[in-house]
Amino acid sequence: MKIYLFLLMQLFAFNIFAAAPSYTEIQSNTEIKVYRDPECQCCHKWIAHLEENKFNVLDLLRPDMASIKEAAHLPKQMTSCHTAMVDGYIIEGHVPAADIRRLLTERPEIAGLAVPQMPVGAPGMEMGEVKHNFTVFQFNKDGKYTIFTSYQLDENNNYQAHPYTSTEQK
Repeated sequence: MKIYLFLLMQLFAFNIFAAAPSYTEIQSNTEIKVYRDPECQCCHKWIAHLEENKFNVLDLLRPDMASIKEAAHLPKQMTSCHTAMVDGYIIEGHVPAADIRRLLTERPEIAGLAVPQMPVGAPGMEMGEVKHNFTVFQFNKDGKYTIFTSYQLDENNNYQAHPYTSTEQK
């Protein structure tokens, strides 16, 4: 009788995990509002990156991006060219879609993610074979920030992502 109970429990547990949505399904078609200057071309390329990764992008053209960043309480050291909002989080600059998915899955108590400035090679900033290492920072409402993911080039000029957890940074 115990073996039957054990097998029944295993079958039940398998069905729970088999029915769970995958990492990408959880975030598929998630709406993200992107505020950008109408003249910026790299922003449009970053939007294409998000759409290729199954985000539903609302492209909002704003000539005064400084007021958008100020209203979002974006720390000055985190600024870049465009600002996005997704599920209550701020996304600043050329943040890879995979990091946004990870953010929405883990749901840390932070204000958002940022890739300050405009590093060559980040999504939307591709320039052929020219690439630079870059970092995605997580920041809180007080302006404090830590590393969320570090992107380092390998010997084949491909990015290797190194995600950080809060325990690794303390």
